[in-house]
Amino acid sequence: MNATTPSFPAATHAPAAGAVNAEVVNVRNNDALKAARLYLCTDARKERGDFAEFVDAAFTGGVDIIQLRDKGIEAAEELDLLAVLKETAVRHGRLWAVNDRADIAVLSGAPVFHIGQKDLPLAAARTLVNGNAAIGLSSHTREQVDAALAATAGPSGLDYFCVGPVWATPTKPGRAAVGPELVKYAAKASREAADPVPWFAIGGVDHGNVHQVAEAGARRIVVVRAITDAPDPAAAAASLLDALDAAGS
Repeated sequence: MNATTPSFPAATHAPAAGAVNAEVVNVRNNDALKAARLYLCTDARKERGDFAEFVDAAFTGGVDIIQLRDKGIEAAEELDLLAVLKETAVRHGRLWAVNDRADIAVLSGAPVFHIGQKDLPLAAARTLVNGNAAIGLSSHTREQVDAALAATAGPSGLDYFCVGPVWATPTKPGRAAVGPELVKYAAKASREAADPVPWFAIGGVDHGNVHQVAEAGARRIVVVRAITDAPDPAAAAASLLDALDAAGS
């Protein structure tokens, strides 16, 4: 965290257009994913013991998607936490995601499933998860961005991808930062793509640099510590959205 804590406005952001609810079945045909701008990854918050309160506050502040990503918990505990996340997301009309584990995604009924370059191939993931679930992919190079855009066509295609890490982050130790240049490339490639899908800039994005990714062409971001370390998660989320709006206008 920075030495000075930023001042946050009151959380006033309403759900994104096409917000989901308990009746939405096919996320791939729903506008919620396309309209999503703020995607949060969080651990189980075991040290704080406030997972339910935290995800509720994050959604209140305007987070559109929350992914539980915690390598230090067992499957049973993850499913319990995902049940909490699901209930909170449905109540707020938002989306929630599972990372890496297709079995957990299936058992929890996750509407969004995220994979990395070394995880399940897209085709394999599509055969395992619910056909109505959206699948996203991490991308770290120009070639991977091009491949992601090429993989969006058809009923088995990719639904979104992430570009990064823009800056080095402790959540991905050993992963080299790609810098804003890859964000610029993704923005240009997406504009020129025949079948573009939503994409997010990820990796070290916070209140101090969100304007840089927006100026590079990103209109959607994935964050971790900018909200998980904030004393007021709802206000932090709202502030990020305001900064994204201001820089992208």
